[in-house]
This record gives sequence, C-alpha cells and structure tokens, in this order.
Amino acid sequence: MTTHRFLCDHAWLGAAGVRPAVLVEVSGDRIVSVTPESYRAGVPGTTQLHGLTLPGLANTHSHAFHRALRGRTQADRGTFWTWRDQMYGVAERLDPGSYLALARAAYAEMVLAGITCVGEFHYLHHGPGGVPYADPNEMAHALVQAASDAGLRLTLLDTCYLSGGFARPLEGVQLRFGDGTAEHWAERVEDLSRTYADSMHVRVGAAVHSVRGVPAEQVPTVAAWAAGRSAPLHAHLSEQVAENEACLAAYGRTPAQVLADAGALGPRSTVVHATHLTDTDVHLLGGSGTGACFCPTTERDLADGIGPARPLLDAGSPLSLGSDSHAVVDLFEEARAVELDERLASQRRGHFRADELLLAATRAGHDALGWPEAGVIAVGGYADLVTVRLDSARTAGCGATLETAVFAATAADVSHVVAGGRVVVRDGAHTAIGDVGRALGHAIETLTR
Repeated sequence: MTTHRFLCDHAWLGAAGVRPAVLVEVSGDRIVSVTPESYRAGVPGTTQLHGLTLPGLANTHSHAFHRALRGRTQADRGTFWTWRDQMYGVAERLDPGSYLALARAAYAEMVLAGITCVGEFHYLHHGPGGVPYADPNEMAHALVQAASDAGLRLTLLDTCYLSGGFARPLEGVQLRFGDGTAEHWAERVEDLSRTYADSMHVRVGAAVHSVRGVPAEQVPTVAAWAAGRSAPLHAHLSEQVAENEACLAAYGRTPAQVLADAGALGPRSTVVHATHLTDTDVHLLGGSGTGACFCPTTERDLADGIGPARPLLDAGSPLSLGSDSHAVVDLFEEARAVELDERLASQRRGHFRADELLLAATRAGHDALGWPEAGVIAVGGYADLVTVRLDSARTAGCGATLETAVFAATAADVSHVVAGGRVVVRDGAHTAIGDVGRALGHAIETLTR
C-alpha cells in the first residue's frame, strides 16, 4: 500500500500530551508510525499540517434531516412545539433522493468541522403513511451513500420507534418511523446488517428511540438483537421532566430503571441527553458502564436543561458528545459547553479538564459508536487527523495547548482533515463536495419552499 506522511507542527498523543513536530506515517487507512520531534520539513511526499493536530472527532448523536431546521424554528419565541411541528414537516416531505442530498451536505459540514465518524440515530424508515419502500431499508442506504460521499465513517443506529407516547399509537408522519413490533424491526435491521457486514466505513447498531417511543415489553427484543451482534445500543433518556413524569405514571419506574430491567444498559450502551436523572439513575448508569452522550447546543436550544455530566463520569459512565439537531455543528463548542453550562448552574469553575472534554469528543465517542480502533493518534489506529489553526483571530496567541482547542477554537478553525488516510479537507475546503454551503442551501430549499 502507498505510504503517506504527515508532519504535524504539534499533535496531541493522548497520555503523552501535546508534542512538537510529530511525523505520522500512514499505510492505507491506518497509522503505522508516530514519531515526535521529527524535524524533517520538506521531505518529499510529506504533507505539512500547520497548527495543533488532534485525532478525528466523533459525533455520537445525529439526526441528519434536522439540519433543515436551523434558523427556522425560532419564530413564536422558539417554543418546543414550533420546533416539533417543523421537524415533522420536513420528515413528511423527505424521500430517498432528497434525504441523500440533505444528508450528504449535512455530513460534509461535519467533515469541515473535523468530524470523521458519525452516529446516525435513524428512525425515518418508510414512505408516506408508513408504507415500506420496495427495499425497506432504502432510506438507510441513502444515509450510507451520503456518508461515503462526504468522506466520513458511519455507525447507522437503526432506531426502533413503535408508539407516539405512553400507550399511544403512532399517527400522522410518525407512521413513517414504525415497524409495528420490535420483532418486525429486528427482521428489517438484520437484513440491513447483513448488507453492510463487510463494509469498511459502515457499522450497524441499534437504538431504542425512548421509553415513550418503545413500550417496555418490546425493549428486550431490541437489546437482545444488539447483544447478539456485539453492536452499539443507544437510547434517548430523560430529556425532559415530562417524560420522566409520564414514565413514572405508566410504569412506576424512571426511564433509566425501565431500560435496566429490559437488559438495555451496559458497556455497549449509550444514553443520549440523560438530563433529568435521580441519584439512583446516575449510579445505575455508571455502575453498569453505560455511556452518556451530551448534546449541549441542542439541549440549550430546546430548553431541555443541564444534565449531570460530572456525576455521571465520576460514577463510571464514559462521556461522549453529539450535535443532535444540528442547531450548531461544532464539537469544540459541544465540549466547551459541557464545562461552561456546569459553571452557570453551580457558579463554580473547573468541573472538567480540557483533556477530559477532548476525550469525550474523540476516543470515547468512537468507542460509543463501535469503532475502538479510532479516536487516538497511535500505531494501528485509523489515520484520522484534524488540524486546528493556531493563527486565526480566535486562536492567535493562545498556544499549542488542549485548552486552546476546547476554550478558544471553533469549527471554523479546522484547516485540514484526514479521514482513513485520505485528505478530505484541505485549507478549510472540502475536497469532494466543494461548496458545502451551496449544497446545503439547495437541499434545504428543495424541502422548505
């Protein structure tokens, strides 16, 4: 295989810290050597990466079609219902072709922001009225193609979604989300899993939309499917107080307890949001090794609240990050917000170190998505490199530190992205999609005009 060499001005090497002049040699999609203090600028075949280079970022939680909502849901002072009505409106109009165009552009925006792997929480399965397409996984195939075109790896978290609330059937556009029963969901997703069993850039996982979206007696089937294939299992959890109250009324247990009783917690599982937890919930999640994915820019946009990130991490829940509704696509901002939101809530600084927050955006996110070989610049790992400029108006004078990446940089400071050994962003431009803004504008206008 062809060997590529990348000489990083500075690179974060995990426990070894930030080191200068790091030469990273790549064969195929893997790193074969990492040599700090290798001052060999100008060697033929070496690409210079000026700035601070990090491992590829992992966006643990995405709903690609929500990207069409940005800037459109703040009317009427941006209530939750404003947002939900418009979300359902977009979901109603999407078909495989328009989904491909929108997801490709949304994923390209992620790549520009340094994201090299995404977990797509996919529940828009069927056609209007819930009628399956000729291939019941047609919408999933559109997402796979979109990720390939944009140049990032994908964990397709195929989502079981069976009810419109506790003891309420799906209705309206929600019919597109459902498979009738968890058994029927498992039959469809098994076929999807076989299709991509040998893929180098796609892995199929499972998701329980929520305890309100999947009746408690159906959850064990989803959990068993994931366990039988050692696949990731994700679930929305306790995003809003009303969800907890309704769950207690229906089952006499919290959402976390419902998932625990169904066998849906454990080291391969990740709960998303986890905003309103009891102390018992925190210890239940941490004690089982269940991960927690926080999406602060969405949680603040929807006025969900601030989750107990520090207590969860201390209890044993690995922390990861997601952009969720794509109100913002910037994992530096997501990482920063975990700390800054805690400061607002507690009136105290210093809840998280910068390296803890970057671990959430890199290695922990990849682990949650079933890619343990990624998220670190090390021999044998995926050759995913993200270079942050240190000379922008935001980062100039801050130094080559992790604190600069977390507390000063933004997605706009990403200059180069290497994904699986391939340069997908060069000097801030996507090498395949070109004008990502134009692609996004066209895809969204097609759906909203």
